[in-house]
Amino acid sequence: MEELAPQTLFTGQQLLWLPECASTNTEAHNLVVKNSATDGCTIITDNQTAGRGQRGNRWEAAAGENLTLSVVWRPTFLAATDQFQLSRAVALAVHDWAATLLGPDPALRLKWPNDLYFGTQKLGGILIENTLSGAKIQHSIIGIGLNINQQHFAVPTATSMALLTGRPHARPALAARLLESLEARYLQLRAGHVAQQQQDYLHVLYRYQQPALYEVAGQAVSGQIEGVDPTGRLLVRIDHELRAFGLQEIVYR
Repeated sequence: MEELAPQTLFTGQQLLWLPECASTNTEAHNLVVKNSATDGCTIITDNQTAGRGQRGNRWEAAAGENLTLSVVWRPTFLAATDQFQLSRAVALAVHDWAATLLGPDPALRLKWPNDLYFGTQKLGGILIENTLSGAKIQHSIIGIGLNINQQHFAVPTATSMALLTGRPHARPALAARLLESLEARYLQLRAGHVAQQQQDYLHVLYRYQQPALYEVAGQAVSGQIEGVDPTGRLLVRIDHELRAFGLQEIVYR
């Protein structure tokens, strides 16, 4: 594997690229427990055998074809109640990164809370695991899975950069650019530009202000996404009433 040298201050400066592991988030957690992870420590693997996704799902990726990584940050400037701010910043960074490859395509969107979509197909996912200390976030493990060169998927709702661009991509170079995008958005958040990130997020939010079908409490409903509240709940207008939903409380149809 060619050397990876992101142009960053700290993100990815301590870097481990593993041939295989069960989960990069687990590897990162083990380093944190041993006090061996610097701020920005990054673990990348060619083959993740037991990746975790949102809602307790598994994240599946073909070995050697995609990007699967975890970054350790110490966002002690964030209150425990502001965890969504970090999720939003990471999602924006991933979208920024994808836009450098695909251009400002209106089909490139973030599906709440932080999945990367092109049209109705998933390009990547994010799983953030925070450890709290009192009222503050002590450290965060940012798990990211991105479909890069994979050509065949078990589900029709997935796609990859290679399928969208018609060519394969060098993963180390893409990983370096991703780490740069992540740090840029993280520093923007640390500088307090929360309102700007909220505006940027809504600008690329999948189905924002578009009537669509959802499932709530087992029932199909028609609703329109109107925003996301400060705690990260999705705001959907259903039958003229604005309602707030957590991750397990609404399903896209």
